[in-house]
Amino acid sequence: MCFDDGGEGDLAPVIPLFGAGGDAAGRGRSQGASASRPSADDAAAWNNTWADRATEMPGVSAPHDPPADDEIAAAGEATLLRKLRTRSLSEREARDVLAACEVDETSIGAIVARFLGNGYLDDARLAEQLLHTGVARKSQGRSALARSLAQRGIARDVIDEALGALPDDEFARALEFARTKVRAMRGLERDVALRRLAGQLARRGYGGLSLEVARRALDETTPRSSGSGVRFEP
Repeated sequence: MCFDDGGEGDLAPVIPLFGAGGDAAGRGRSQGASASRPSADDAAAWNNTWADRATEMPGVSAPHDPPADDEIAAAGEATLLRKLRTRSLSEREARDVLAACEVDETSIGAIVARFLGNGYLDDARLAEQLLHTGVARKSQGRSALARSLAQRGIARDVIDEALGALPDDEFARALEFARTKVRAMRGLERDVALRRLAGQLARRGYGGLSLEVARRALDETTPRSSGSGVRFEP
């Protein structure tokens, strides 16, 4: 590859290609110039100089030192800030983001402490947000709520405190959810409907309440009969 910046001063010097054993004409032409022929040391020095200058030319990359720890930490912090602009993160999730950016442990601790102090990270507030979503949008019971918070890396004591602040309306919320599912079980045997509805409640995190709530919802919607089938009212 050629590098041309338009100046003759950057051209490489001519180095003789033939040694003392060349043809006669070559010997004749070189007799007057033998004193100025570069030595092996001169050629090595010129090669090093040319290599140094080549790395300064456009399109030629010089070897770079690996980034310092503070540069890596700054890049990791910038990545964490970008993620926090789109969604809330727990302290553990923030640490995972920084670790994925290869930030060292000391810097991770310093960054997280600074973000906690600035309010960018707040596990208690995040727990409240997740509980609100789980209750209002997903009709989840306490066990499912606790599980979803734990999966986000929130500490057990923070989870317990957040759950303790919820109103004591677990049964009412479970029954409300069950009532929305009963109509989809029209024509099923009562026992089959009971098992399916109780299973749905259990998966929502209502645990020991599931069977009792399922019975109550079915009793409200379907009359008991001596026959084996269950006829839902239109």
